[in-house]
Order: sequence, then C-alpha cells, then structure tokens
Amino acid sequence: MSSKDAPEMYTRWRVVVGDRRGLRRRRWPAVMMGSGLTEVPGRPGKRSMPGVGDQVSRLAIAAESVDWLWHLLEHPVSLIQVRRVTVVVDSWRVPESGWSGRLGALRHVLAYRTRFPRSSEGRAMVEIEVRWPTQLRSVIAAIVPLLTPVRPLPQPASADVTAQDVLPAWLGGGQNIAPVSGALPENNDIRAHDVVLTASGESRPLQQPAVTETSVVELVDSAVAAPTPADLYATTLAAGPYGAGVAARPATVLVDLERSVVRRRYGPFGRSADRAELIFTDAEDGWGYRITGPAGLLRAGRIDRPWLGEEALAALAKTGVVHCATVPARHPVAEAAFLVHLTLAGLLVHVPGLPDAVGEHLADEVRDALRADLPAPSDDLEWEVRAVALRRSAMRLHASGFALPRLAASTFPNLTAVPSVSALLVTKRLQHVIEAVNAIENQTYPNLEIVLCLHGVELPAELRARVTRGSRPIEIMTLPPEHGFGEAIGAATARARGSLVTKFDDDDTYGPEHVWDLVLARHYSGATMVGKGAEFVYLQTLDTTVRRSAGFAEEYVPVVAGGTMLISRGDLEQVGGWRPVPRSIDRGLLDRVRRAGGLIYRTHPLGYVYQRRSDGHTWDPGLEYFLRGSGMQWSGLPRHREFGTESSLTGLTELDVDRESEPWAVHRR
Repeated sequence: MSSKDAPEMYTRWRVVVGDRRGLRRRRWPAVMMGSGLTEVPGRPGKRSMPGVGDQVSRLAIAAESVDWLWHLLEHPVSLIQVRRVTVVVDSWRVPESGWSGRLGALRHVLAYRTRFPRSSEGRAMVEIEVRWPTQLRSVIAAIVPLLTPVRPLPQPASADVTAQDVLPAWLGGGQNIAPVSGALPENNDIRAHDVVLTASGESRPLQQPAVTETSVVELVDSAVAAPTPADLYATTLAAGPYGAGVAARPATVLVDLERSVVRRRYGPFGRSADRAELIFTDAEDGWGYRITGPAGLLRAGRIDRPWLGEEALAALAKTGVVHCATVPARHPVAEAAFLVHLTLAGLLVHVPGLPDAVGEHLADEVRDALRADLPAPSDDLEWEVRAVALRRSAMRLHASGFALPRLAASTFPNLTAVPSVSALLVTKRLQHVIEAVNAIENQTYPNLEIVLCLHGVELPAELRARVTRGSRPIEIMTLPPEHGFGEAIGAATARARGSLVTKFDDDDTYGPEHVWDLVLARHYSGATMVGKGAEFVYLQTLDTTVRRSAGFAEEYVPVVAGGTMLISRGDLEQVGGWRPVPRSIDRGLLDRVRRAGGLIYRTHPLGYVYQRRSDGHTWDPGLEYFLRGSGMQWSGLPRHREFGTESSLTGLTELDVDRESEPWAVHRR
C-alpha cells in the first residue's frame, strides 16, 4: 500500500469480487456503464485503479457470495473513500427463515436500502449513502451484519490494533482495528496506538511531543512523569498474510473465525466417509495444491488463498479424512495456514510426517494432533471425536481474537483472558449438587464461575464446605420455595458476574470441553444463543445411553437443549431475561430470543448427555420417544474422555457417605 499527498477523485467505479466467469457478465446499472473495473482476485482494468485515500463518489460491488465480500476487506481497494455504495451478492442464503440482519456501526448514514429474495436464497442487494467520504472498509464492515450474523467476543478491555501498510485476512473488520498507509498518525492527548502490525515487525516510535516550560511545571505540579516512547507506542508485531509473530519467535498462524469456520457442515465420520489425499504441487510457482478422492480429482487451487470457497466445500462434502504424506515446506507459514483452514472445515486432517519447519507455526496441541495416528477403523465415535477435537484446538489456539492478545502479552498481560462465563446451577435436589458442581469444576475453560442457587432447600454445612473448596469462584444463594423456577434462575443471573451465562442442569452429564464448545460456537456462528442438541440420552430405568436423531448439528435451529444454552448477559437482559414461569423456562427464553430477531445455533452434540432419570421430569413424553429412531447404544454412560466419563469421578466426590443418613451424598462410581 502507498499513500498519496493529493487523493484523486473518481465519479464512479465498479468492483467484482469472486469467480469472474459468472460475475463478469452481470448486468450493471446504466449509470455505472463505462466506469472503471477492479477485479478481486484479478488484474485491474485498463483504467488506473483508485488507490489508498482516493475518493469515489459512487461505487458498485458485485460479490459472488458473502464470503467473497468478507475477503474484500484484505484488498487495498478497501482503503478508498466512498459516499454511495451498492453491493449485490449474487449467491445469498438466509441463515434461518425469518431472520433479518441489522446495519452495523457507521457514522453519518443518510440512507440505506436492502432488497432480498422472496425465497430463502438468491440475489441480495444493499445500497447505502453517507454524508462524508468514508473508508470503504468501514462501509463493508457495517453492511456485512445485514447479510450474515456477526457477534464479536465480549471484552471488558482490549487493545486498539493499528495495521500499518498490511491488510492480513485474519485481521477481521472490528471497530477497534485501524489500517493506515504510510506514517502512523500521532495523538498528544492519548497514546495513539496500542498494538501496531507491520510487515517487518520493527518498532518505529513516534516522535515524542515537545515539552514546553509550561507543560513541565504542570507535570511537576501533578507529580506525573513526562511521557516516554513506550507510553506513545506500546508494542509491534510482525504481521504477514497468514499469521503474526513477535521478536525472534516464528510467526503463529492466525485465522478470523467469523469468516473461516464452515457452518452447516458436520461429518461425515468413520468408515462411511471418503478419504482424500492432499498433495502440495509445484504448480503456480510452488503455491499449488491438489486434493484427490476415490473417484479422482476433487479440488485444485492455491495455498496463498488458504480459505475454502463454496465450490471447494461442495467438492469435499463426502470427505471425512484428508491425508497428506509430504509437506514440502516451500512456504511453511502458508502451508500451515492451509492445514488449519482444512480443519476449520470440519475435516480430520492427518499429516504424520509434518516437518518442523511447518509445525513451528502451529500450536503444540494442533501440531501433535495432525501427526497422531488415526483411530481404529471400527470406532466410529472416536473418528468423530478426533475431528471435533482437532477443530476445537485450531479455533481456540489460532483464532486472532484469542491468539493476538497472547502475542502481545508481554505488554498487556491482563488482556489475554478469554470472555468470562457464569455457570448457572439452580436445583432443589441436594443429592445431585456434588456431581453437578464437579462437572463445572472439571471444565477446561479457564475463566468460569459457578452460581449455585438452592431453590427451596438449605445447604447442609458439610455439603457447603465441600462445594466451596474447589478451584472455581462460587456464589451460593438460597431462595424460598414460593419463588417460581423462572424467578429463581433470574435471581441467579442477577448474581452472575460473567459476560456470558450458561445453564447447567443438575441431572445431566457434561464433558470437560463443553463450555469451550459453546463460547467458540457463539463466536463463529454470530448467533444470539448457542447450545447443543439432546442427541445422547441416558435412560436410567434401562441403564442405557442411546444416540438419537435430534436434528442437524452445526446449524441455525429453533431449539437447543435447555441444559446447554449460552447467551451473553447483555443479550439476555435485552430480550427481557427469563420468564417468571414455574416450568418450561428454557422454552420461554428460546421464544423470547426468536421474537427479538435473534438466531439460535446448535453446535456439535459431543460432550453432553441428556439424562432421563427415574425420579420424574416436568416434561415426560415416555421412553418410546427417546428410543424411536435411535442408533448407537451403550450400557450405562458411554465411557469416553469427551463426556468426562472415561474414569471414576474425582475432585469433590471423594467421600462415600450412606445415602440413607445423608440423602445428598454422591457415591464414587
């Protein structure tokens, strides 16, 4: 990118984003005919292309899909100034029937208009006009939430990021990201920059403001030291198109989860899934790749664009495992990034000979998982678990929202914390308290508190001592029985301190990665509420766990299991909170979210077992309901680390007390 002292003025311009074979022939408005054309990716038209800071009065954008529109943010054309923009997305699909998006944050909007197809998919159009010339990147970032759900991570504190002469794809389009070209702007009132991304990673401190005699007197009087270069310029990271690094450490692959994780795909897994072979080729100057399946070539492309487009995903729809025998390490960071993007598509990627030159750009957990032996052919559940675990590791260790603060931890150590979560546990059955608290204690999510609400019962002193000796912060409260269940969980929510709240049921089984799954799903789905389906069901009267069909996973849905719901505290209060009803509080909140225009997303079903115990439930359709259409079955609970049942319960359940003398006691299993 380069800067100009005198920006040029363009009356109108066109931009094509995506596959030029179809978009190039689209019908442009008559007023745009004859104007210049920019193709992304591709070569500029015959006329000179607008550069950084140039102004275009009227701009028309034809995008193949919303995914392609996202990728316009990493192109230099996104740094031009515009006033009127028309965006046409040729292939658009509504996330869920009835959903309507909202314009994102944008200043000086004069008018905007949308037009969507009457059916669930087709061509979508957005027109917008602003009073003053505005950077196209900001306009696109505001338009995208009209077309697809976007929900940033909640952050009590975060650093402003300035990208100097770089526009990596993993950066995203957040409000606190400022791309600049040329010299960094200064600000004498406040530190101008927190984290600066540059191509080289070299620090170029700003010039310290002159200290006059008057200002010296003011500083001495207020006992404040004169500003140092560190006050003005905090930390610098070397940013490339596939990742970022600090000091002499190798660059870490980074991805933007909002546009890199593939939704609406779960599986196939195990023996029924096709296997494919990934080969990095010498084509395209060493940037080529080829994926072949049982019937031949599935997809060929370039690794300098590691994300997978719609055509690639369609070609890999029946593929469950991608094996790669050799990674040449010609472009180590790009090759590592491509492997990460394959895992984000839900594929189980196997690279037993992954070279260290490529592996050093990956997190240890991801690198080891890529090299690990594949499961036994007959263990279908283990194949599914491996694919989910690999994708989970890639998301939480390579997502820019989590990884970028870790790279800047030497300067901002307190900004590396993940969003805080409060686990709401409302119960009147003391016999389940220890087991339920233990399930929350065993979660791997680091920033988690427990809000335990005793509804109509008192917590015995010994039981209180046992639940408070754990490692998690815990808030214990008691409500009289005349309060309804909805009022009780509302009171528990009022005590919660987390940015996100999630509901735990006292009689269900939760694996150790359950909360992580929900937080990640909220981030990449953009949904107001996320949860899991009641796909694994334990029937106590039969001492059997069945796996039943509970709808699609990794999909926008109207309902998720009540014991898995996660929502932000702000969104919960915005829809009116919990209804004060004595039963069906889960359905009450689901209905409120949908009435408010929110989306509900169901992530994968692993790590949660819905239990039907013999002591009764408020909703009881009978055992036949859960046995109908069931598939795999296990005697008792499935013994697997993903469900937290691989070994005996540990932690708070050390003592074995007779149930007759202490009805709340939990026996070791």
